[in-house]
Amino acid sequence: MQKLLNKIICGDCIEVLGKVDEPFADLIFADPPFNIGYKYDKYYDKVKKKNYIAWTKDWMSACKKVLKPHGSFYIAIGDEYAANVKIIADELDLFMRNWIIWHYTFGQQTKNKFARAHTHIFYFVNDQKNFTFNDYTVRVPSDRQLIYNDRRANPTGKMPNDVWDEFSRVCGTFKERQGWHPCQMPESLLSRIIAVSSNPGDCVLDPFSGSGTTAAAAIQLGRNYVGVEISEKYVENTNERLAQLKKQHCGNLFLNTTELNELKRLSADIKIPIKEIAADRNLLKLFANQFAVRMNNQKRYRPEEIATALKDLAD
Repeated sequence: MQKLLNKIICGDCIEVLGKVDEPFADLIFADPPFNIGYKYDKYYDKVKKKNYIAWTKDWMSACKKVLKPHGSFYIAIGDEYAANVKIIADELDLFMRNWIIWHYTFGQQTKNKFARAHTHIFYFVNDQKNFTFNDYTVRVPSDRQLIYNDRRANPTGKMPNDVWDEFSRVCGTFKERQGWHPCQMPESLLSRIIAVSSNPGDCVLDPFSGSGTTAAAAIQLGRNYVGVEISEKYVENTNERLAQLKKQHCGNLFLNTTELNELKRLSADIKIPIKEIAADRNLLKLFANQFAVRMNNQKRYRPEEIATALKDLAD
């Protein structure tokens, strides 16, 4: 297992994971080809339906084999095969906790049907009574706190619902866009999944590493990672991306690197512009309190410290 840890392995995930003797993954995130005609470096994403379904069962089985007993397994998939993924998961004795809809802006435009603006994300666990779910890491201020100033509001915020509309698709003009890959997940979405369903030091597996976003998010949250990718070009480019990320030191006077990464994640989850938060003292105080919850109340944060850090993020 150590030879795989914190590496992007070039190969077919079914073959690579088939050679592993024992479960090692605390969390798996899989974003497989959707069989809708994308042209990847080493794979054309269009095969016969029956072949695609059989292949889906094979790679899901390989992942299930390396998932720890307490592990979680997230799968992103399009409309065409979402039902098949659910049926296969049932056959593998995986338990579904949520059927999440990722609703995004910049949906694919169409002429003769409604434009698609969502992806399905299944959230499965191996054991329905034994799994990691760090609710405090994803709580956000509720409308009772933000709008109504209602004293009855839960001071720790609320859980996000199962329709995620905070995360835009990664478009060509975005700073995090890797121009060498045609389909890229946003880091903020992966960070939510990794934060809530794993702990620091855990191992996160991505069997279709692609642009390396899962590994990038894992590094920033203090997790180990294993990526598997069939394209040598994508592996090489991902390694360059991760090497640059590991060189970055973004701590400031008040917050360390881990805290700044968490602050960035909270900012992405709250649909309020950073400058608006920093300019409103009551909102800033609420934001600072929610950030303390995200950090598991290990310490308190002064609004002035948070305002400085938010300014750094906005620049």
